[in-house]
Amino acid sequence: MNKSSSLINRKLTKSDIAVFCILIMVGGLLVSRLFLSLGMILFGINALRDIHPKKWLQQKWCMLGVAWVAIYALTWFWSTDKETWGAFVQNKLPILFLPLAFAFLPQWTAKQLQLLTLGIGTMLFAGACYSISFLLFDYDNYIKLYNVSHMIPTPMYQEYISFSITNSLFAVWCVYVFPKLESKPIKYAVAFITISLVIYNHVLASKSGLISFYVCMLGWGIYTIIAKRSISGVIAVLGVPLLLALAVTYVPTLRERKEHIVYTYYRFRSNDKTGSLGDISRLISYDIAFKLMKEQPVTGTGIGDIGHEMDRGYDKWYPEVVDSHNRLIPHNQFLTVGLGCGIPAMLLFAIWVFAPLHRLGKNRESFFFFVVWLALLIQLMIEPYLEGQIGLFVYILFTLLFLHIMPYSHKKIPSTVQ
Repeated sequence: MNKSSSLINRKLTKSDIAVFCILIMVGGLLVSRLFLSLGMILFGINALRDIHPKKWLQQKWCMLGVAWVAIYALTWFWSTDKETWGAFVQNKLPILFLPLAFAFLPQWTAKQLQLLTLGIGTMLFAGACYSISFLLFDYDNYIKLYNVSHMIPTPMYQEYISFSITNSLFAVWCVYVFPKLESKPIKYAVAFITISLVIYNHVLASKSGLISFYVCMLGWGIYTIIAKRSISGVIAVLGVPLLLALAVTYVPTLRERKEHIVYTYYRFRSNDKTGSLGDISRLISYDIAFKLMKEQPVTGTGIGDIGHEMDRGYDKWYPEVVDSHNRLIPHNQFLTVGLGCGIPAMLLFAIWVFAPLHRLGKNRESFFFFVVWLALLIQLMIEPYLEGQIGLFVYILFTLLFLHIMPYSHKKIPSTVQ
């Protein structure tokens, strides 16, 4: 009775509220942009409410983020399309305060990590069940659609790339946190959710999500071999090609995706320039971006005009791409920043991306941060991933979650409420 009363009467701490805000954000990520925005605002207020602004300036990585976003804002002066400029800049607002908010959060306790993991896992599992239901009820139709790169519906406003990456990186989070879970039933639940999300990602067959998963799995195997001299690391490394081969052979959706990739490669070798195939259109966007960057290397086109300038590039160098849906902004975040804001801004952005690596140590937490950072870096190389609200939030969330656990010891975790 006394114990339950004390739990009821205990005031919520800053770290308690942070956990609930993250759960609101992830729920909003899946179903409602309004709740996503609300969760971010509450998270920022909770973390920064008693922190003097002078301390904000001491967070160098956060200030780097503010600096490159400020350059986005400055391109207003040479962007003619102010509405598009506003949309690009507005999407970057989380970079201004979420890293700061995480920087001033206390470490989470084991119970808080357990609640956070189970809460996010339950929501992602529900989202995967919702998505897979479409395939179960209309199997033949969706199998045919996979051959032309049309995916089953997913949460996150049909952004299947972000949903698959979220599942993969959350699975990595579960592997990290698993030894710290205190309850056996919760351990079983988290293990079940993790395996389910990995299987679902193979059925969804999004290349980005699978690349993230296999990069992390391979990294974990190498780390285990080097750090622990364990046979499990060898099994993991050898298991990567074996698991992928089995999945491509026996998962129908993934098998159809493989056939589409082979067809795309054949068209690429045949010098296809129509932009009708996703991977080829991505390569075309790179070529145009490099050529346009040479024209305005210092100031860029202005982030608001990047789409208009790319259209001009398509007309000049790839007139065969006539469908507007196949005319892309550079499908590389670095090139997008460089083309829209200039090469100096691109270099500043690159420094911001690589800067957290200086915190790496020789511990388990640093390894998990690095493999997640690497998986997200690959995404920046193949998508303008930070130009949409969903992609930017996924990038920021997992970067900050794993940065936040960097000070944790593998053997010791806070046991008292903070």
